[in-house]
Amino acid sequence: MSDQEERDAITAAMERLLAGTPMRSSGNLDIISLAQEAGLKRNKLTHKHTDLKDRFYAECRVRDGITIREVKLHNEIAQLKARIDDLREERDNYRTANEVFVRALHALTIENDTLRRNTSRSSTAHLAVTGPNRTSSE
Repeated sequence: MSDQEERDAITAAMERLLAGTPMRSSGNLDIISLAQEAGLKRNKLTHKHTDLKDRFYAECRVRDGITIREVKLHNEIAQLKARIDDLREERDNYRTANEVFVRALHALTIENDTLRRNTSRSSTAHLAVTGPNRTSSE
C-alpha cells in the first residue's frame, strides 16, 4: 500500500470513527481503533503518519471524545424525555377530568334514584287516593 493510500485509509477511518459509524473496529476514539478501522498496524500511525494521529487526537479533544452519532443520540434522548414529560402532564389532566366526571356521575345517579323513588311514591299515593277504577255500569 502506498503512503497516499495509507493516508486516505486513515482519513476515511477517522471520518467513520468520528461520525460513530465504524466498520472494522469497536468504534472507540483511540489510536488502536483508528488503526483497525484503517486496516493498518498501529505503528503506521505512531511512527509514520504522526500528523494524522495528532489530527485525530485533536478532533477527539474538540469533541470531548463524543462522536457525532452520540451527540445525535443525546439530542434524541432529550427530545424523548420532553415528550415523556408532556405525556405525563396530559395523563394527569385526563386523571383529573376523570375524577370530576366520576363525581358528577355519582351525583347524577343519586339524583336519578331519588327522583325515581319520589315518582313511584307519588304514583302509589295518587292511586291510593283515587281508588281502583270503577266502571259506570256499577
